[in-house]
Amino acid sequence: MFQEFKKFALRGNVMDMAVGIIIGASFGTIVKSLVDDVIMPPIGFLLGKVDFANLFILLQAGNTPGPYGSVADARAAGAVTINYGLFINSIISFFIVTVVVFLMVRTMNRLKKAEEAKAEPDTKECSYCLSKVPARASRCPHCTSQLE
Repeated sequence: MFQEFKKFALRGNVMDMAVGIIIGASFGTIVKSLVDDVIMPPIGFLLGKVDFANLFILLQAGNTPGPYGSVADARAAGAVTINYGLFINSIISFFIVTVVVFLMVRTMNRLKKAEEAKAEPDTKECSYCLSKVPARASRCPHCTSQLE
């Protein structure tokens, strides 16, 4: 059983997937920081000094009565809240990750197509006179034979 697991775990696809998951998790952290620390502060400033991370709707006050200045204060008091500001940040993070993944997949597909195009030969051999003929030619320019 251990040998089977070892064979499975050491296959190239599994290792590639593991590396992808680790890099993806790191990338997610970077995007979260980008949204929370770089993108949202200027947007909040332009909209009247609003901190999106602290936008919430109070459903029920906690042990300590409100008003609460932040989501952290409400949580510390045990209040029940709908944290729609954090949800907006998550949507923006998701959008950024989706766009970046789309661009990466698109780039990889283009590279793959370019590689496949290079793999196709530019010439073929005439079966009658054995000359090199362009791959798309229908007649041999040397012996004028009809090519397949």
